[in-house]
Amino acid sequence: MSDYDVIIIGTGAGGGTLARHLAPSGKRILLLERGGWLAREPQNWSTADVFIDGRYISPDTWYDAKGKTFQPQVHYFVGGATKLYGAALYRLREKDFEELKYPDGVSPAWPIGYSDMEPYYTLAEQLYQVRGARGEDPTEPPSSAPYPFAALPHEPRIQQLSDDLAAAGLHPFHAPCGVLRDEDAPQFSVCVRCGNCDGFPCPLHAKADAEVMGVRPALEWPNVTLLTDAPAVRLNTNPEGTSVTEVVIERDGSTETVTGDVVVVSCGAANSAKLLLASANDKHPKGLANGSDQVGRNYMFHYSQAVLALSKEPNPTVFQKTLGVNDFYFGDDEYDYPMGNIQMVGKSQAEMYKGEKPIETKLAPTFALKDIATHAVDFWLSTEDLPLPENRVTLEKDGNVRLAYEPSNEESGKRLYHKLKSMLGHLGLHPDHLIPRNAYLKTTIPVAGVAHQAGTCRMGSYPATSVVDPNCKSHELDNLYVVDTSVFPSIGAVNPALTAMANALRVGDHLLERV
Repeated sequence: MSDYDVIIIGTGAGGGTLARHLAPSGKRILLLERGGWLAREPQNWSTADVFIDGRYISPDTWYDAKGKTFQPQVHYFVGGATKLYGAALYRLREKDFEELKYPDGVSPAWPIGYSDMEPYYTLAEQLYQVRGARGEDPTEPPSSAPYPFAALPHEPRIQQLSDDLAAAGLHPFHAPCGVLRDEDAPQFSVCVRCGNCDGFPCPLHAKADAEVMGVRPALEWPNVTLLTDAPAVRLNTNPEGTSVTEVVIERDGSTETVTGDVVVVSCGAANSAKLLLASANDKHPKGLANGSDQVGRNYMFHYSQAVLALSKEPNPTVFQKTLGVNDFYFGDDEYDYPMGNIQMVGKSQAEMYKGEKPIETKLAPTFALKDIATHAVDFWLSTEDLPLPENRVTLEKDGNVRLAYEPSNEESGKRLYHKLKSMLGHLGLHPDHLIPRNAYLKTTIPVAGVAHQAGTCRMGSYPATSVVDPNCKSHELDNLYVVDTSVFPSIGAVNPALTAMANALRVGDHLLERV
């Protein structure tokens, strides 16, 4: 008899959500997390500790395509990457599940459609208490229910920006946010609408992350066990290679094994591929589930641009991440291809600018850094990254990740940037001051910013071209599942977290029937 009915490796948006969904079943569930609980401490809200010293970044060493080492911006804690995310919880658009053509290639269709995901998007929005408003975004896909909570209101400067965008003929909308804010009774609210949310841990547990909304509710059930500081290093199979029999973990300086009837890998795109590749054996010489040679391939992480504009008037906004613009998501009259999403990013602070050369060289001679922060309005632009087979995760001789990556779809990203830049003069912003911000990319190596990583274990109907089937079960092993962003055939142009959560719920229903 196995130790557990289900073993889930990873506690982020995929694994943490899946655990909560399975917990009421009474089945014996083991959650494995390579990190520990993120400490609740004053440094959670310290800009210097978080953005300059990288207090919560993993000490991992990865390699780029040329063999040069770099430190990826990954976070290993209960709750995974969601512990420091901005809690922007968008649905992919309907067309994102279909084939989309770009000048540089094709974004492939998923083996499932938006209609298959819609009920689970609705459930994920409820579980993660998303604040939003239906009907404002012209690209918004159909929904079977309103958002569970009203949208967060804009602060005055962002409301003015929204009004100016509307006056320019665009359709600004209230961005869907996963924060536990009660605007009707702020005296009782967990969230205080602070300026240290996007990119920071929340010591109040006011962010709807996978620890707070997934793992902690799951652990209220006696049949759920969590092991922290227990990285999975290998999956062993039966002699025939048809099922996983053991998960090998490192714990307290020693190696041990646990067994489960079903094993779910939810380690994130790079590390899920790493675990499967590291589990190669005689029956699976290229790695588990890798008869197609697709494990590790098609790595994506968005063509993202964090940019700062200077407001002609001071911008005293504290919680800035409440507005989005999708008018250019699928292109416009001048460009027939999708461009992507524009949204606000957390309000920048003077300390964040240390070492950011564009700001120092272009603006600092005219404005002091503190003045820049006072007038800054910060945008985040996301353009779809195309899944290219040569953008891939492999293993170095020392067992660490080697990430070969070249950007794709740059023309669409440049078009989106220039769309924003061309509007600045109409938005009360200095038209010549749209400056790159590197707060999310501390190193100069582009691949280090892995917050939106996806691909590497593609979902598909055909074993020759994919790793898992539409239920996210390996084509080659009957009890191995992958449930995180690595199964995405494409990434769209919005934050992937809600799609990872919704897909975990969808696979969770399948597993409830199976077990």
